[in-house]
Amino acid sequence: MAHHNEIGSWGEDVVAKTLVAEGCAIADTNWHSGKYELDIVAIKGQRIRFIEVKTRTSDQFDPLEAVDRRKLIRMLHAANAYMEMKPSHYEPQFDIFTVTGTANNFTIERWEDIIMPNLRTY
Repeated sequence: MAHHNEIGSWGEDVVAKTLVAEGCAIADTNWHSGKYELDIVAIKGQRIRFIEVKTRTSDQFDPLEAVDRRKLIRMLHAANAYMEMKPSHYEPQFDIFTVTGTANNFTIERWEDIIMPNLRTY
């Protein structure tokens, strides 16, 4: 596995553990459908949370800068594909988490409910 993939995987694991500690159930991680991917799909209450995770080892670069309009559109398409393949009654929520640092010293930032698209729920 390439070093940047290891870092990304570590960041996703950190976020997943944080979500579980907050009472979320992790439904899927690294879910793929064709060219679309979701880092984490979590469920809490009546919400299904589609979570994008960006990880950096230093604060020299803002990880949020990697989430542009194109990335958000791909996230919406991925979530729609997920909801079509796994119909549910949950209300969709879109979150971005950033992890900056290393295993010994890191910070997590989050932006929750970043968009409210009109996805089909069943």
